[in-house]
Amino acid sequence: MPLLSGHNSICLNATLLGLLAILAGTDTRTVLAQSAVRDTSIYPPQAPPPGVDLQRIQRQQEQAEYRVGALLRDIAGNLWVGSSQGLARIDPNTGRILARVNLPDVNIGALAEDKVGRIWVGTYEGLQRVDPRTNEITAQNFFMPSNRVLSLLIDKRGYLWVGGDRGLSLISPDKGLLMTTLRNLPGVSANALSLDPEGQLWVGTLDGLVRIDTTSAYPISRVTDLPGTTVQALALDPKGTLWVGTPSSLIELDPLTGKVVRTVTELAERNITTLRVDELGSLWVGTDGAVFRYNPYTGTLAGQVSGLPLARVFSLSPDTGNKLWVGTREGLAWVNLNTGAARAHRAFTRVSPQY
Repeated sequence: MPLLSGHNSICLNATLLGLLAILAGTDTRTVLAQSAVRDTSIYPPQAPPPGVDLQRIQRQQEQAEYRVGALLRDIAGNLWVGSSQGLARIDPNTGRILARVNLPDVNIGALAEDKVGRIWVGTYEGLQRVDPRTNEITAQNFFMPSNRVLSLLIDKRGYLWVGGDRGLSLISPDKGLLMTTLRNLPGVSANALSLDPEGQLWVGTLDGLVRIDTTSAYPISRVTDLPGTTVQALALDPKGTLWVGTPSSLIELDPLTGKVVRTVTELAERNITTLRVDELGSLWVGTDGAVFRYNPYTGTLAGQVSGLPLARVFSLSPDTGNKLWVGTREGLAWVNLNTGAARAHRAFTRVSPQY
């Protein structure tokens, strides 16, 4: 099935095609969103306890070195890559690394850019603010309900919402101050965040969805009994539809009424890990080991990305350097939007014959 067709087709120009050698090598159910942990061994140098497969643990550690947990296209068009190697900024047109930022923790779960271009980095040890002009950390050590940051979002007023595994926090980006917290969040864990057409905040939790009044930071409604229960991903399309990803379903929801419009049968029993809407209104769906393009206007799958490693997809960045960028457990890849084929970025990915 072709990935793109008709007027939605995006053709790579000759310059972009010539960059393949630079960007890529020739080698071409259910896990809760907050369950990702630091992949480091808990065992001392002596022999492991009986029954423990130390080689398996070591293989898992090696794989974790390439995890790309978050991607962000900034206002200048650069791509920020949050990986297990740290935070980097790259030119998405050439794949060249422009800068690296030294962080106290490299388990990055979320990225956001505020209204003046500062980059906010959510890690499993807290929240940092990075000045992109100097690549220096300019704020950190906020007293939030939990330091384990899972999601970030800038609302229409310019305030930063921070979702953690024990609730929500609201930050003033300019002052770098914690304004308020919501510790008793229904569903506990703020796995994913999205605004609705009215500017209110929807939060994906361990038990469905919660709608938050962004002015008062108070819950105003809740949606439970969703297929898959745990909400791991959210995205708002141009029509005002809220798309909800769970460990077993892709769900279309009316955010103003909280009613489920339908469940996408083509992706039934798929573990939906991340969702992003591109400039054409297409919905990109990341799962365990695959990325799909879904057409919300026709209600059909428009294609599937080929060439990705069989690894969990953590992050997506469409419309970035005329490509779709994909962050997985095995590293970073970019997608040729004309053919739908993925290529690995050597600087962030293990070079393997599987690619």
